[in-house]
Amino acid sequence: MAAFIAAPAASSPGRRPRPPVLCTATPAGVSPRAPRAPAPRCEGARLATGVAAAWPLGGGRAIGRHCRHRRLGGGALPAVAAAAAAAAGTPSLPPSPTSKTPAAAGAMAATAGGTPPPPPRRAPVVGSIPRPTSEDEQWLQRSRVKRDPANAARTKVVICGCGSFGTALATVLARNGYPVTLLARRPWVADEINTEHRNPKYLSEHVLPPNVVATTDAVAAFDGASLCVHAVPVQATRAFIMEHVDDYPPGLPILCTSKGLEVSSLWLMCELLPSLLGTERQYAFLSGPSFAKEVISGLPTAVVIAADARPFAHQLAAMLSSPTFKVFTSADPVGLEVAGAIKNVIAIAAGMSDGLGLGTNAMAALVTRGCSEMRRIALLKGASAVTLSGLSGVGDTFLTCFGPLSRNRTVGVRLGRGESLDAILASSRQIAEGVETARALERWLLTGSAAMEAGDAGGLTTAAARAAIRYPILLGVAAVLDGRLTPRDGLDALLAMPPRQED
Repeated sequence: MAAFIAAPAASSPGRRPRPPVLCTATPAGVSPRAPRAPAPRCEGARLATGVAAAWPLGGGRAIGRHCRHRRLGGGALPAVAAAAAAAAGTPSLPPSPTSKTPAAAGAMAATAGGTPPPPPRRAPVVGSIPRPTSEDEQWLQRSRVKRDPANAARTKVVICGCGSFGTALATVLARNGYPVTLLARRPWVADEINTEHRNPKYLSEHVLPPNVVATTDAVAAFDGASLCVHAVPVQATRAFIMEHVDDYPPGLPILCTSKGLEVSSLWLMCELLPSLLGTERQYAFLSGPSFAKEVISGLPTAVVIAADARPFAHQLAAMLSSPTFKVFTSADPVGLEVAGAIKNVIAIAAGMSDGLGLGTNAMAALVTRGCSEMRRIALLKGASAVTLSGLSGVGDTFLTCFGPLSRNRTVGVRLGRGESLDAILASSRQIAEGVETARALERWLLTGSAAMEAGDAGGLTTAAARAAIRYPILLGVAAVLDGRLTPRDGLDALLAMPPRQED
């Protein structure tokens, strides 16, 4: 085979000339060799033959990218490939002599000097995560909820109100590791909670966690608290806060679970609380389809927390989230509060339909048209339509209208069967917020407040006339509650309305 020196190719100006290349000519009759494949770029590429089936991310290049992403050294790459090859049942190849890994360097030294290579270093296990020691820790890792159990044990939560939902939410927080203090009005209720770990008035069949305590001393309850949960009924909120306004620490964040419209001011809770406690603190509002009895029983529940500050809503979601309590976030407190208030009025209408024995068709029509009236008011207040189609909107409305545990629906059922409102309220241990909310809504719609917010200067007559057409269900419920109509008369008035386009 003849050899010759190839002349260097002409180089462009300014470029360093290439050195001469020694070439070999292939004689006639001798078949040329197949071209050599390019050298692999990494160890993983050379091992891709037996690894591609076992490595879920792909071949050798994928392994190389994975190791570089995990910041693993070169010595870890052959171990990863070998482990993947073993899982696939294929033998792993030795490291390439051109590799710069420590194992390859030892092999090259052994070939050159005859000395045995040093034992390979033990590569770190890729993606090793210590196994959780409990189901809660497993759930925290799966759900990616950022909650430190040690930090939770040092974060005190005070809950104002020992009603059914305040007690249920105290249980949720306590199960997540937070120390909870219930601020009670009656000393015997606080004593029963501290000694027997039961709320004697609400949900008394459930045992409360040991890290739930109660007191009637507001100063002791707020001392060291990092969060205040307001679970006082809407119509009693103003009196409660005015009594304890000096006990609230400055800047203490508030999570409100009360839903409704205050009769005296016609304000939602997202308007009432800042007016009483100031705007220097953060406020958030919780709503959604959540019966207290099912929450405390550990049945799956999903709710929404709305706040103007998104980070605050996310922090509260991390505190409350659990394997049975799913928390979503929203930036629309107005929409959440409007839906939470009006759904109670719609539930009374649905209950009256059931009490009259009108069937499922009528109830479905009432609830659907009631949601349409709720949407109009929410948009008038500047809320988002997305909120009304979510858990705090139609989700909570469906639960309150069709659920057997609904207090407002029960009031409507008993009204439809002919009982008087006074007798119903006197025999009920729990407050039905829809009764007062319906009266407040009627005042807001008929006194021109709705017209003024919409920019209508037509005055009281125009506002009342439009409200009677656009909100017949909400106004009809208020008329029944005040005794101006019977449930049957209210139904006849709805059916006698002229046909119009659905909106």
